[in-house]
Amino acid sequence: MTRYTQANWRDDDGERYEPLLSEKASQTVEVESSALPDDLTRDSLTLPAPAEPELARHYTRLSQMNYGVESGPFPLGSCTMKYNPSFTEDIASLPAAAVHPDRPDSTVQGTLALCHRLQQYLGDIGGMDAVTLQPPAGAAGEFTGIRIAKAYHDSNGDDRSEVVIPDSAHGTNFATAAMAGYSVVELPSGDDGRVDLDALAAAVGDETAALMLTNPNTLGLFERDIEQIADIVHDAGGLLYYDGANLNALLGRARPGDMGFDVMHYNVHKTFATPHGGGGPGAGPVGVTEALAQFLPDPHVRERDGDGRGDYEYYRPDDSIGKVHGYYGNWPVLVKAFAYIARLGDAGLADASAKAVLNANYLAEQIPYEVPFGPFHHEFVASAAPQDAADVAKGMLDHGVHPPTTKWPEIVDEALMTEPTEGESRRSLDQLAAAFEAVHGEDDGTLARAPSRTAAGRIDQVRAARSPRLSWQALDSEQ
Repeated sequence: MTRYTQANWRDDDGERYEPLLSEKASQTVEVESSALPDDLTRDSLTLPAPAEPELARHYTRLSQMNYGVESGPFPLGSCTMKYNPSFTEDIASLPAAAVHPDRPDSTVQGTLALCHRLQQYLGDIGGMDAVTLQPPAGAAGEFTGIRIAKAYHDSNGDDRSEVVIPDSAHGTNFATAAMAGYSVVELPSGDDGRVDLDALAAAVGDETAALMLTNPNTLGLFERDIEQIADIVHDAGGLLYYDGANLNALLGRARPGDMGFDVMHYNVHKTFATPHGGGGPGAGPVGVTEALAQFLPDPHVRERDGDGRGDYEYYRPDDSIGKVHGYYGNWPVLVKAFAYIARLGDAGLADASAKAVLNANYLAEQIPYEVPFGPFHHEFVASAAPQDAADVAKGMLDHGVHPPTTKWPEIVDEALMTEPTEGESRRSLDQLAAAFEAVHGEDDGTLARAPSRTAAGRIDQVRAARSPRLSWQALDSEQ
């Protein structure tokens, strides 16, 4: 069992030792005159001014007081927090990748070629006929996909008002449908944790615009009846939307398009190695079947003459839903996704999904908590009951591992949603299992005080989410 002690820089009185840069050293500089109005300018500006060694030590200490995927296992269920190989960062940092988006098409043919090839890669991986790279995040991809579905129905003179969503789905699915103007019909899971076909048949009808579905689902279970699910939705005149959050389980083995999905988004910041969190960075390309390609966002990248000679251009699809993001998406994230896919190739992607599935099932067998359902693909959901899942999560921090996602999905009591990804070795999986084991054996009082060996204890998570302090000035104003 691993016991973990995080760096904790404090002074003799136990107060925060690592000060803000502005508190270390600062200097006031005079500001040159400006043509801007006086109420928008100032005469001087005080800026942090530490020496280089002090600056390096400051950020090193902050990194030591934090936890990241480079620190240890990071099994956040459904988030696919895999290790990001540094070569993708190197490629995205090349000078040639620093392209101003306003440059004429003729001067950025290499950039457009990469975009076009990535569209093709993603189309092949998902079984889609056309792909847009524009949406800047998974939730933005969802919204784009549902807007495309709405445009499709509108073009057919079909005014539909409902989107069906399983009760285990991501919260963003419900929000996306509501933001697009639809009423949400919640679909209860069957006893096996999958879609109940009878419940689905009762839920869909003339008002159904789409069923939003993740496969494997949030419990890590593959929807074995996916072809029947697609038939039920299509027979009602609806479309089948694929939430790409769990695509890591399928790479090189199954394709949503072949299952009957009409539109999908790809979380390239999950599946293809870009780290994410704190609101970014992300990218959520959307793939569609041929019948929906005319509604893709503007602009789209295509070969100018379609003759394979490598001359590319931006263009607006005939019935485009318009822009969903500036220019053509979150470019550096797309470069990293392209590099990752190109480096691994077909065999490497299939190997990644195989190891992701193996690791999830191996870890599920090792932990002492009840794990309903199974067998699993990339993730599983255990029940911490009778312990509190949040207490379990805090206790695991003291063992040098990041905890899983907790309290969700709600269909599992005190859920511990765990996704180790393909990047973890058997040794690190055993470390995770040992952390689960240790916390499982701890008394309620000890868990209620956890974590005790980290730089920060328990924070007010509700206040942090609703009233964040986004600058050091805001922090100073409260002191």
